[in-house]
Amino acid sequence: MNASNRFHGKLQRCLVVSLLLLGNTVLADDEAMDWDSLDERQQRVLSQYENSWNSLATERQKRLAKGATRWSEMSGADRDTAKQRFQTWRDLSDDQRARIRRHYTDFQSLPREERQRIRENYQRFRQLSPDQRRQMRDRYRNMTPDQQQRVRDRLRNRPVGRDRRQRSNDGG
Repeated sequence: MNASNRFHGKLQRCLVVSLLLLGNTVLADDEAMDWDSLDERQQRVLSQYENSWNSLATERQKRLAKGATRWSEMSGADRDTAKQRFQTWRDLSDDQRARIRRHYTDFQSLPREERQRIRENYQRFRQLSPDQRRQMRDRYRNMTPDQQQRVRDRLRNRPVGRDRRQRSNDGG
């Protein structure tokens, strides 16, 4: 065996070992989480999953572990609010939940500036009194589709991060 063949043989072995090591590193991210790797708070929150934990998909384990951490860091009031929201979600029909998921996916696909504009418009709406919000909804429902589209366009073209005082001071 000449020196060139020995070199290529060593090179091949190094490549194989490197690929195996890299492959294991990549696979380590996809490995299931062992129940014992969860901290005590996570295990307490997720206790109902202890017996079935190993049969859960890795991604679900990770989401559950992350959610358990968030839950254990919440105040009592925040937990009560979360419970109410979850119950409201569970009370929705399958069609309603599917529609909400579609809207969420659509929202996430928007450019960052557009999402920010929508959030700001929603916050302005939430700051109105319940009576003002009802009046605004009623007025919108009574508009023609053309008028509704003009309102949506106007809201879509509103500058991000500017409140009414700034616009009126600028003449806009």
